[in-house]
Amino acid sequence: MQEDRLITIAIHTYEKAHELKNILECEGVKVTLQNVNLSTPVVSSGIRVRIRECDLPLALRVIENIEIFAPAALKECADGSAEILVPIDFSNSSKQACFMAFRIASAHKAKIKLLHTYVDPMLTNTASLQLTDAMTFDTSADAVMEIQEEKELNKLGNSQMKEFETLLRDKMKDGVIPPVIFSSEVSEGLPEEVITDYASTHHPMLIVMGTRGANRQSRDMLGSVTAEVLDSCRSSIFTVPESPRFKTVADIREVVYFASSRQQDILALDALYRIFPEQSLSVTLASIPSKKKPKGDAEALGNLKEYCVKNYPAYAFKALQLSQSNEIEEFKVLDNQNKIELIVVPTPHKNIFARLFNPSLAHKLLFHSDIPMLSIPV
Repeated sequence: MQEDRLITIAIHTYEKAHELKNILECEGVKVTLQNVNLSTPVVSSGIRVRIRECDLPLALRVIENIEIFAPAALKECADGSAEILVPIDFSNSSKQACFMAFRIASAHKAKIKLLHTYVDPMLTNTASLQLTDAMTFDTSADAVMEIQEEKELNKLGNSQMKEFETLLRDKMKDGVIPPVIFSSEVSEGLPEEVITDYASTHHPMLIVMGTRGANRQSRDMLGSVTAEVLDSCRSSIFTVPESPRFKTVADIREVVYFASSRQQDILALDALYRIFPEQSLSVTLASIPSKKKPKGDAEALGNLKEYCVKNYPAYAFKALQLSQSNEIEEFKVLDNQNKIELIVVPTPHKNIFARLFNPSLAHKLLFHSDIPMLSIPV
């Protein structure tokens, strides 16, 4: 692709064109507006929204979002700086993920948002009710106790957050993590819902979350907050296990990208390149066959590799065809051979029923691997 050639991605009315311009520029895409009727500019027949050709994959990820013109998306970019969201429960795994997030934020000149949530005791007390139980609301002693308990949880959460902020500042002074501007928030609610709501409103460039070990995950599969966020959130998510195979993100070398041989692969690979633009990664394009082509599509995989070699010169690429039914087992064999340090998975949007009965590949890998994973919505 030519770096500076301008292309038209949409023609809108004046108001919609400016809304799209604001949204794209918040994502780091430089936008030029041009009147369609150049011969008689006074007569407005529409406004062209033009971008550099090299920014097309990122722009497509934004404009193909069906909620792009929802009120929550129409926000002004205050200072143009990106934000990384870090949900934190003060466990070792979430702290490890937070330290990783600071290093990524430093490379992108981004801010950090720490988010801690606690569950309303009213919800936990009624969670064990059977379908036939009558649910009553006591306005006397029990209600007072629950209000008091909620206040205590909020106080505890804020106290833990202040202690963690002090720890982060000490680590910045000692040079353990880079100096990055950060802020924090403590909210009541189900963690997965609070995280998803925050992401849909503020559109962080990345969400960094800690995960537990594979053995513990298998026992808590239905209750995993990270798994729920992976399947429902439309922001890129970087999951970090308790014991990653690298000390810092700068040490990542061996990467597996699960390709679907569709246009979404180009969008997801471009997102990967924007997150790690200056690293010399060795990327294995592992293609999973579709139901229509159970033996795979060697031509499409070859074309994808050729495109990647041409457009992402800092990376080295190789292609691998997986089988349709045993992708997890074949991945484990590949991991034993190459010691994979990062998994990258394009995650298409699914409705609630599809998420329940046909979980995404990212969801499956989360419970079968102790390797950091980057899930990119497409």
